[in-house]
Amino acid sequence: MNCYMVSLGCAKNQVDSEMILGLIKKKMDIVSDIKDADLVICNTCAFIESARKEAIDTIFNLKENMKKNAKLVVCGCLAQRYKDELIKLMPEVDRFIAIEEYSNLANILNDVCNSQYESNLELSPLNRMYSTPNYMRYVKISEGCLNRCAFCAIPLIRGNLCSRTIEDITEEVRKEVLEGAYEINLISQDTTKYGYDIYKSLKIVDLLKSICSIEGDFKVRLLYLYPDIVTDELINFMANEPKIMHYFDIPIQHSEDKILKKMLRRGSREYMLTMFAKIRNLMPDAILRTTMIVGFPYEEEEDVTNMIDFIRNVKFDRLGAFTFSLEEGTPATKYPNTISENTKQERYERLMEAQMKISEELNKNHEGKILKDCFIIGYDSNSYMYLARNYMFAPDDIDGVIYVASKRELNLGERINVKVLDSDAYTLTGEEVL
Repeated sequence: MNCYMVSLGCAKNQVDSEMILGLIKKKMDIVSDIKDADLVICNTCAFIESARKEAIDTIFNLKENMKKNAKLVVCGCLAQRYKDELIKLMPEVDRFIAIEEYSNLANILNDVCNSQYESNLELSPLNRMYSTPNYMRYVKISEGCLNRCAFCAIPLIRGNLCSRTIEDITEEVRKEVLEGAYEINLISQDTTKYGYDIYKSLKIVDLLKSICSIEGDFKVRLLYLYPDIVTDELINFMANEPKIMHYFDIPIQHSEDKILKKMLRRGSREYMLTMFAKIRNLMPDAILRTTMIVGFPYEEEEDVTNMIDFIRNVKFDRLGAFTFSLEEGTPATKYPNTISENTKQERYERLMEAQMKISEELNKNHEGKILKDCFIIGYDSNSYMYLARNYMFAPDDIDGVIYVASKRELNLGERINVKVLDSDAYTLTGEEVL
């Protein structure tokens, strides 16, 4: 039998998909053409309304293009959150598999496909069919979240924090480094909270110490840090450990105390300004990335003006923003939602226009400099230039890329030095230097 899979949403979902394929490949061939597949799997996202729409559109598109007698399975966040409703609304799907059913996945697939998987097979991060190139890996260190932000449905979908042990994660990273991985990206819903459920204290620094004790040529990037537990201990460790990338992905969601309180977020404007200044002081080369929400209930024009002043003060290298989307089951449903979509969009555009000028200014500072350890991730046939990243660019298609001209043929994953010649808000352009 053959299997075709589509994975939607974030890198955390991508790791789940890799584990599912790791199990399936024991009994099926994984194919790249849906028309060759006997089993089609769609791993879905349901974080916000646009993600749910994309998931439903993708499911219908898969059904339309798959061969007649193939089986269609839908798993992931959409199935977890809306399984009962979807069974009634989408009879064309042969099985919806909720996340809470993943421990029984082999038996479920036996029933769907009338095949014979070993019933004791379980999903494992040590048994994945990687969708990333050999030089880069995602490592999911925990699942779920203890935070209860007023706008966020993730805890309703993924549940409370559930961390893996330090030993288990270290074993995975050691395996990946031995297989040639250079860039290790640690991910979870709240990376800074790692270990609190099983060790009863914050253990992210202990985890990093264990990972960095592994021999080999590799770097570690942390993604999804909650601002008020980016501790001095963590900042100091990242500043002094050469295997840790100076990259801080800290979604703050807003800058104003009044809105943060309504969002049920911890921390304050003053705390965040102090924290970001501390990072910049210890690591002038640090990359700061964040996300913001505009149009949250109770937000006024003054709050948006202050938020723009805040980002001009901090000077984030990367900033993404969302207009507020009401999610059922979250505390924000009880708030007065009186901000129009037009107003939300106008505030979004003001914020992003201000950020574009900041990004252009920061990127221009790189012109004339030589960036080390840029690894080749592709080739752009339109510009006849290679595409590259270094520690400043995360691999999730948010941060942009480096365009590189070279007089020789370069290989995927090869690390080179690049002299920056030009820039814009999202990209750097340069040439290889020896």
